[in-house]
Amino acid sequence: MKLDWKVIVGGGLLMYIAQFVVSMITGGLIHEGVLDPLYTATQEFWRPELNQDPPDMAAVMPRWIATGLLGAFVQAGIYDNIRSAFNGSGIVKGLKFGLMLAVIYALFGAAYSGVFNLPDAIWAWWALDGLIIYLVGGIVLGWFTGKFGSD
Repeated sequence: MKLDWKVIVGGGLLMYIAQFVVSMITGGLIHEGVLDPLYTATQEFWRPELNQDPPDMAAVMPRWIATGLLGAFVQAGIYDNIRSAFNGSGIVKGLKFGLMLAVIYALFGAAYSGVFNLPDAIWAWWALDGLIIYLVGGIVLGWFTGKFGSD
């Protein structure tokens, strides 16, 4: 396994930033919009900070940022080691990797739906949100790696 730190840190950071920006858009539409009534109906599943009115996002943001960055760095390292398996330009390779991540994310959600008794609509909307976020993140990571990564 090779470790191209430029891709891991630079590509991972750009991937995370792109995903964070997109999540601010999808968060308003999906989580604060479509899913809000379902979240209210299933309050026992959510952290106390998120059940406040308004939710205390500042309390959970450090956890979300830390796990998001760590995840993006790990994903960038994985991508750098398997990108040769994808055909196309850097952007197309990244898009394919993003689709692969979205499928894995949706499969984990499907598995957890057998553990957590949440409405199927939540799992479906989370999968769609993941698809959007991972496709954008993959495109950015693929672009960065194609431009600045070593072969």
